[in-house]
Amino acid sequence: MIKRRNTRPRAFDPDPDAPARCCDMPSCQEPAGYRAPRSRDALNQYYWFCLNHVREYNARWDYYKGMSPGQIEAHLRADIGWDRPTWAFGQSAKGAKRATPNEEDILDPLDILGQNRRSRAERARAQAYQERTSAPAALREPLAILGLSWPVSMEEAKSHYRALARKHHPDTNNGDRNAEERLKKINVAFTIVKTHLLTESLEKAL
Repeated sequence: MIKRRNTRPRAFDPDPDAPARCCDMPSCQEPAGYRAPRSRDALNQYYWFCLNHVREYNARWDYYKGMSPGQIEAHLRADIGWDRPTWAFGQSAKGAKRATPNEEDILDPLDILGQNRRSRAERARAQAYQERTSAPAALREPLAILGLSWPVSMEEAKSHYRALARKHHPDTNNGDRNAEERLKKINVAFTIVKTHLLTESLEKAL
């Protein structure tokens, strides 16, 4: 009896349409067989990575990165309605357009609306500053292990890692198992931070 050969590709097989070039991750010379979207605004434009780096990139992919809570909520509401406009029950589309007055058309001698606009702008600026200076959630524990604050440069991370590696290496601690376990955590934390910084650098360069 002749057995039929299974010709279906495996999930982790390289993309047959992959370009003949190296991985887009800096300093990686492996073949680029796997694609990943550049951003939520360019889902049909891709980076090309090797298998290990596409896994790292996908693990850190956040579609809502950089969006405020209000923008995320608006996006989710649009998805629920298939990006089509909706109106309150029992209200027509024409009526819905008249329901929200334009602030510019309202007489405001006490500048109440102007104060509200300035207050919203100040809150938006404060939130944007908070987002820039706060470490991404995935980096908070690794940075704490390394004793680093955010933002951090690659040079600073490497220098701090080398100092910690020397301090906690078993050879300098008479083979202490606790020092060995501590060094393992430091190595994992540095790998996570380094990968994030390399990915961030690649996104800015491309």
